Amino acid sequence: MSGIFSLNNKIVIITGGGNGIGNYLAENMAKLGATIYAIDKKFPIKIPTELQENLFYKICNIRNRNKFRKIVKDIFLHHKQLDVLINNAGVGFINTKNVFYPINKWNETLEINLTSAFNCSQDVLSYMIKKKNGSIINMTSLNSELAFPNNPAYVASKGGLKMLSKSFARDFGKYGIRVNNLAPGYILTDLTQKSYDDKKIRKLREKRTMLGRWGQKHDLLGPCVFLASDASKYVTGQDIFVDGG
Repeated sequence: MSGIFSLNNKIVIITGGGNGIGNYLAENMAKLGATIYAIDKKFPIKIPTELQENLFYKICNIRNRNKFRKIVKDIFLHHKQLDVLINNAGVGFINTKNVFYPINKWNETLEINLTSAFNCSQDVLSYMIKKKNGSIINMTSLNSELAFPNNPAYVASKGGLKMLSKSFARDFGKYGIRVNNLAPGYILTDLTQKSYDDKKIRKLREKRTMLGRWGQKHDLLGPCVFLASDASKYVTGQDIFVDGG
């Protein structure tokens, strides 16, 4: 890909890159010319042969900040640049058994979805500042705006991440660094397959969208490329919803 949407020579870190949306973005952004470092606790799949020169898997629990910091440092020292961070890693625990949400699930969700995104961003920002350039893409959710039942931790964490992005956009814009939110709606992945297979739930959610369908992983690629590329050089602090309306 050429022109302002080009990902050529972009060095990109994607957390939660071992499966689902994260792995899809990692593989397809690599196909478009970016050098991708996908980070996750485990990688159940192998790197496609044709991508082995510009897609790399790094095993790391992002809650282990020291290990993540070392990975980031090594990437920057090797490439002398670090252009994009996609904070994609996240969890959600739906509570259907108890009246009150378990505090341990609240703490774990907030730590992974919000605190770790804060830490990962700060670790990458220290290198982006050196180059006075960079883009951070935080994967929020439709639920950063609209609540859904029995999962207050997820809703709160995504709402918090949304505002963290705006705060960082305000603080680091003077260094030429952009921070934006990419907010998926109902996207078909391994994690949502059970809901999709339930015809009643699937139809209910389809009726809530203007386009009348669930999203696919490829629906997120274009907006992500836009935010990672120079095409969005004057875009920061924004919420881009990919939810079918």
